[in-house]
Amino acid sequence: MRILGLDVGDRTIGVAASDALGWTAQGLEVIRRTTWENDLKRIRELVAEYEVSLIVVGYPKNMNNTVGPRAKLSEEFADKLSAELNLPVKLWDERLTTMEAERTLLSADMSRAKRKKVIDKMAAVLILQNYLQAHPGK
Repeated sequence: MRILGLDVGDRTIGVAASDALGWTAQGLEVIRRTTWENDLKRIRELVAEYEVSLIVVGYPKNMNNTVGPRAKLSEEFADKLSAELNLPVKLWDERLTTMEAERTLLSADMSRAKRKKVIDKMAAVLILQNYLQAHPGK
């Protein structure tokens, strides 16, 4: 059983999945958000395809560890997703993940246009990889 990692934004959802042993995270895709129903349909397809047993959603807390409006939206998304899919959904602190993804892509000398297309997927990989490292063997 695999773990799915999601970087949820207003316009996109970056998606990553663990390998079967839960050691590494691989980027899968970026979902362009339209409606809750369409977003849910695609996530449901990925859950079935990858035999997902747990979903990790990035939790963008403020730098001072408080929960702001963006983090509240992630909480609501995670709660709805868990209820709809009947799967455990965990929130994972994602502070600075997008900046780390941006730095990684810049160091790979990727153009701005290409970075824009993959930044959310890369952020999802980092969220999931950090979760996997904190929970070895899960």
